[in-house]
Amino acid sequence: MKKIITLLLVLLTLCACSGQQSQPETSGGEETAETVKISVACSPTPHAEILNEAKPILANFGIELEVIEFEDYVQPIEVVESGEVDANYFAHVPYLDNYNAEKGTSQTVVGKIHYEPFGIYPGKKSALADLADGDEILVPNDGTNETRALLLLQDNGIITLPDGVGADTVVTVNDIVSYAVNVKIVEVEAAQIARSREDAALVILNGNYALAAGLNVSKDAIAYEQSDSSAAKTYVNVVAVKAGNENNEAIKTLVDVLTSQTIQDYIEKTYEGAVVPFFE
Repeated sequence: MKKIITLLLVLLTLCACSGQQSQPETSGGEETAETVKISVACSPTPHAEILNEAKPILANFGIELEVIEFEDYVQPIEVVESGEVDANYFAHVPYLDNYNAEKGTSQTVVGKIHYEPFGIYPGKKSALADLADGDEILVPNDGTNETRALLLLQDNGIITLPDGVGADTVVTVNDIVSYAVNVKIVEVEAAQIARSREDAALVILNGNYALAAGLNVSKDAIAYEQSDSSAAKTYVNVVAVKAGNENNEAIKTLVDVLTSQTIQDYIEKTYEGAVVPFFE
């Protein structure tokens, strides 16, 4: 399928350059007989933007994509689990695994698309060295993302976690062993953190919420996860479906398009390091 998509993208480019208006053929030179509709639940930024970029490519395969945006990290799973929506694209694997374990859902990964580096962003303070006793740092309150935030704080010398803590574990502020500075780490719903930046010394933001707030991790963050780190592979954002729907051909084509060179180039150009295409 990826070879077919690559061929199609080449044909599209040639047609654009020559000013032709006709639609390119699909694989084997056969035109798609009917339109297949699929729906994807996602976060507005960057997921919906990336999906909308993929829409015209999917249309050439006879696939009509409906992009359904949600602000939170719960509804995109629940609407897929109930069968209202075909797939979601917003979360990383540890989050989905943890949600499945806690809620009894059956979200299954069908494609790894991109990675969003977590960042520590300024609030009242503009540098880690400026932290003082009593300062507040806001972190996401869901298990896997809180763990990720605490690991980032540990990597930057602010706290110490128990030995062996990594992406495959879940820890909270209650598990912190020691503090370099006697700060207060406050757990907040992830979507609310960016709106509370002025009330805290520092905040740790998921990549999509940072983008939505007009922040770029490579330009605005005090510190952030590196794209070649183990976090990049662990926290890659994925397309997921309800278990049993893994063989949906339209969803497979969606994943092939999202991992195509055309979409990867779009991600790199548009987000300038705040969103990184995932390469296996």
